[in-house]
Amino acid sequence: MEKLISQLSLEFNRAYEQVENVITLIEEGCTIPFIARYRKELHGSMDDELLRNLADRHDYLCNMNTRRNEIISSIDKQGKLTDELIAAIEQATTLAKLEDIYRPYKQKRRTRATVAREKGLEPLAAAIFAHEVKTTLEELAAEYIDIEKGVETVEDALRGASDIIAEDISDNAEIRGLLRTAVMERGTLNSTATRDEDSVYRLYYDFKETLPRLQSHRILAINRAEKEKYLKVSIQIDNEAALRIIYSKLGLSSRSATGGSPQKAQVQPASELLQTKQTSSRSDGGGSPQFVANSAKDSYERLLFPSIEREARTALTDTASEQAIKMFALNLKPTLMQPPVKNMVTMGFDPAYRTGCKIAVVDETGKLLETGVVYPTAPHNKTEQAAITLTSMIKRHKVKAIAIGNGTASKESEIFIADMLKGLNGVSYMMVNEAGASVYSASKLATTEFPDLDVSLRSAVSIARRLQDPLAELVKIDPKSIGVGQYQHDMPAARLDSALGDVVEDCVNAVGVDMNTASPALLSYVSGLNSTTANNIVAYREENGVFTSRSQIKKVPKIGKKAFEQCAGFLRIPESKNVLDNTGVHPESYKAAEKILEICGSSLKDVTGTGVVKDLNDKIKEVGMSKVAEFSGVGTPTVIDIINELKKPGRDPRDELPPTMLRTDVMDIKDLASGMVMKGTVRNVIDFGAFVDIGVHQDGLVHVSELANRFVKHPSEVVKVGDIVDVRVVSVDEGKKRISLSMKEI
Repeated sequence: MEKLISQLSLEFNRAYEQVENVITLIEEGCTIPFIARYRKELHGSMDDELLRNLADRHDYLCNMNTRRNEIISSIDKQGKLTDELIAAIEQATTLAKLEDIYRPYKQKRRTRATVAREKGLEPLAAAIFAHEVKTTLEELAAEYIDIEKGVETVEDALRGASDIIAEDISDNAEIRGLLRTAVMERGTLNSTATRDEDSVYRLYYDFKETLPRLQSHRILAINRAEKEKYLKVSIQIDNEAALRIIYSKLGLSSRSATGGSPQKAQVQPASELLQTKQTSSRSDGGGSPQFVANSAKDSYERLLFPSIEREARTALTDTASEQAIKMFALNLKPTLMQPPVKNMVTMGFDPAYRTGCKIAVVDETGKLLETGVVYPTAPHNKTEQAAITLTSMIKRHKVKAIAIGNGTASKESEIFIADMLKGLNGVSYMMVNEAGASVYSASKLATTEFPDLDVSLRSAVSIARRLQDPLAELVKIDPKSIGVGQYQHDMPAARLDSALGDVVEDCVNAVGVDMNTASPALLSYVSGLNSTTANNIVAYREENGVFTSRSQIKKVPKIGKKAFEQCAGFLRIPESKNVLDNTGVHPESYKAAEKILEICGSSLKDVTGTGVVKDLNDKIKEVGMSKVAEFSGVGTPTVIDIINELKKPGRDPRDELPPTMLRTDVMDIKDLASGMVMKGTVRNVIDFGAFVDIGVHQDGLVHVSELANRFVKHPSEVVKVGDIVDVRVVSVDEGKKRISLSMKEI
């Protein structure tokens, strides 16, 4: 354990004690959000992302140690464990290197070499490989003829020996490592079309790129095209250079490996060599170096390169998948953390054609008030009747905002809404990403929440609530269905679910959750809670009324001491008499908060305005932060957090972000012209740029080269989902519905 912690300490450039504390806390059952927020003194104020990376790396190294011990045990049982092997296994730094070392000792499926060994040809192969041939290869091989075992001729014996040598070379860890490096550094990926028809993959119909320069999104696109049988894909490398690597590691000179020519490593095929009598009388056996060289060539072509190519494709896919998952997570966080549109009765508008547009009105807290269906779009085109119906609903419920889903018929619906709003003051709208709304509508959660409501109308409710509080509504949906990533269906499902689940957990706990209004879905992401305890909280609330203190949480079934410790600081109770129950101050620090207030002669009842805060700040400057920390009995980071919470009890960190852009008019792609400058909202960030909503039906693309007046390695360096940005129209293609935008020099 000490060695592992020392390695983590070195890799993450953190003190040994800090790393040790984090690992200990995790092993004690503490969650990452809890550790990040309430144990800062123990780990030096690492953030959630760094703590998760540390935990992931710790798991990887633990798995490596487990695998290392399994390999040592397996080889030892075979009676083949040596000090050199143990040293090599201990020094391996990756699972790939460990598996390379173990490869010769693995239980193999039946191969040509296996058959040759069963025929007793391993001593012959060993003698040839070690150049211990005192006569000709033919004469040596004749000693191994055994008709009963199936070795009927000299050629049979030599062919079997060649198969054994080829497999041994293929299993050589050092050779595999060198070839793997050569392929990853100098190999090229080639793709060619297998069909004549046009497709979204046409860019890759005749494509070639070196592996180091291959971009992640291209790898995933090529993989999908290959799976759908649009492409044939291969990796290519300079075969002569690869063979020279093998010959060098085998101690074969260029001359001996090529039968006399020092220039090129062109060796005879093994099949031809076996038909040639070896008559040299040199002391090294004459033909053995040439024989080994030919076996090496056979090993490379038949075993090594195909295996390394598969490994390379897997490595490329793994790297691309990790990049895509990382990008998905980066987009998901700002999507969930979009500023809520508070204190507005909201209408959800789910567009459609034939079946009509579904309408749902919810109050300021998201409670459903009324539903309906209107038919302003084709083929019905009942715009006048729809306007009358919606205007009546808007006035009746005093609707202030309309959330329009961005799916089918959304453009026509937006035009209709914008035209209708010309006669209504104080009402605005926003296009809302409806990805996953249909998934929610048919879910068990939606059925429980709205058992008597039609599935299609549930979508309208979800769309309205997404505008009011994106986080509270989107947690009800599988993160993969939120629509802010690429190739999510091609990702390793468990890894993607874990990464996105971590993001949702971090967001929920960063904001905090109102105990008396939160849904079970939202509560289940709170540190220390799960779906069972979340449902228990809601059931307790329904049976006993609203919670009036944090301590009351302990009465909920299955919430014990540990669960309370982990969740309490993230749960808010506005109805509590203790103001700290509606802050991020953990109950374990309540006494510390009271002592901090005591420093300036105040108490909890004074925490209502800015006066106490000013007194606190002045007094702390006067006394000194270290003395305040000592007096209150907590560390400096915790003192700072407590003061920030006392400044704004019940604060929502999302309120500090730029407000959501609401619109009252609409634009068409035909209204755009090159050079126009306008504001837009970033909807998605991908490897090659960002898509921005500028108020027309089609989002525009800001290519990575147009994001800033400097080199940008990745778009995430400049923008994130939800950002309000100024963009300039570069070009418009109405036919292909493509809008090119720039953020340069605006």
